[in-house]
Amino acid sequence: MSLRAVTTTSDLRALCDDYAASPYVTVDTEFMRERTYWPILCLVQVGRPKREGEAQHDFEADGAAIIDPMADGIDLAPLFELMANRDVLKIFHAARQDIEIFVNLANAVPTPVFDTQIASMVCGFGDQVGYEKLVRSIVGASLDKSSRFTDWSKRPLSTKQLDYAIGDVTHLRDIYEHLAQRLEREGRSHWLREEMDVLEAVETYRVDPAEAWQRLKMRGPTVKLFTAARALAEWRESEAQRRDVPRNRVLRDDALMEIAAARPTTPEGLTSGRMSRRENFSHSAAKGMLDALANAAKGEKIDPPKPPQKPDAVQSALADLLRTLLRANAAKAGVAERLVASSADLDAIAIRDDADVPAMRGWRRDLFGEDALRMKRGEVALSAGPKGVEVIDLADRNT
Repeated sequence: MSLRAVTTTSDLRALCDDYAASPYVTVDTEFMRERTYWPILCLVQVGRPKREGEAQHDFEADGAAIIDPMADGIDLAPLFELMANRDVLKIFHAARQDIEIFVNLANAVPTPVFDTQIASMVCGFGDQVGYEKLVRSIVGASLDKSSRFTDWSKRPLSTKQLDYAIGDVTHLRDIYEHLAQRLEREGRSHWLREEMDVLEAVETYRVDPAEAWQRLKMRGPTVKLFTAARALAEWRESEAQRRDVPRNRVLRDDALMEIAAARPTTPEGLTSGRMSRRENFSHSAAKGMLDALANAAKGEKIDPPKPPQKPDAVQSALADLLRTLLRANAAKAGVAERLVASSADLDAIAIRDDADVPAMRGWRRDLFGEDALRMKRGEVALSAGPKGVEVIDLADRNT
């Protein structure tokens, strides 16, 4: 029997009540957002552990099912209840965009969460490992990616498309169980828990228009330029959310910065620049931008944030040593370097012992941060040998 999607609230209720008895569910979504600000949810795929000898629903295949949120009259409340059930672990791969959808629709983060992409980085599979690679490495299977660029909003969906979609949650069960066992065996489950705390915080997914200026690239802006750009960025974000369109369809970055630099006071002035003349502003949009600029000019001037301190020549050399130390410690522990510390973290540590960066907190500090401080104090050194770079404890040699 070919797979069919869940298209009624009653079938969805039966599915979710059944899955609520499982210790975990695997979850994936298909969505579109090329023309919208908020993602349009097109499909939800869910899976559960296999149960020997138990009958399945007629809309399940191998303990997994596809939910069609675009079906006429379907109410997703049972799915949202399952996502909020703290007794059921939710397994995602690269979870942020999927979780963002649930936050937008249900105003709540699915919890608790296990992200297999982050877990695989903790287990040494590399930086930002793709799902396809994990399927090959852990499950020993290959995926048919010919339906990758499907327009998931079009109906009806073919059997081939449904089979492709459900593969994103069936293999995820084996990947999760492999990674969870490995984390437990290596005593690293609490490392992942620290990472999941960020994913489970609703603030991670809230877009505050007042903070939208942080997306702009500004190098050493004046107070006036920064104040104007910040006001325009806030207006643009609010307008994009209100109209449900991508922010650059409201106003492109280059035009925004050009207008912020000119700070016009008339509608004609908004399109007098080389970049802004390509824009086609409605009357209400022009008024909104002029009002934002006028209010910014009358309001309190805001100092632009200070750029991060750059290391001097000595500190740059130290950052290079810290990078080698990071590589050595990460290789020894079998963890992706990028997950432990960024280049910005290394520069900050080279400059200040009390740098407020992720590499100096939690499990990252235990793995790398403390050794970084010890290197700065001359208590550890690096040695290159047949086995690669090794960390030498100088204190042990002096005793």
